[in-house]
Amino acid sequence: MVVAGNGREGLKAHEKQSFDLILMDVQMPEMDGFEATAAIRRTERSTGAHVPIIAMTAHAMKGDREQCLAAGMDDYIPKPIRPQEMYEMIARFTQSPVTRLG
Repeated sequence: MVVAGNGREGLKAHEKQSFDLILMDVQMPEMDGFEATAAIRRTERSTGAHVPIIAMTAHAMKGDREQCLAAGMDDYIPKPIRPQEMYEMIARFTQSPVTRLG
C-alpha cells in the first residue's frame, strides 16, 4: 500500500510502479483527484494499461458519481466510508477477496 498526500504525489507513485487499484480522493491540495485521474488516463492511452480508480469524496449530491465516471474514474464511494461497502468494491475491481484489516 502506498499513501500519497496529494494528487501530484499519487501521480508520481503511479509513474514509479504499477497498482492493482487506486483509491483517489477528489479534493486534494496541489492537484485534485480529477486532474490526477486525467493524467493517469493519458498515460494509459499510450501503454494500453488500465488501473481501476475509485473516487472517494464527501460530495454525495446527485450527479457527483456521474461527474467522477465522466472524469475517467471507474466507480465512486462517498464519505464517510462504510467499511463493508469499501471491501466489496475493492474485491469487485481486484477479483480477490478483501478481509478486514487489524
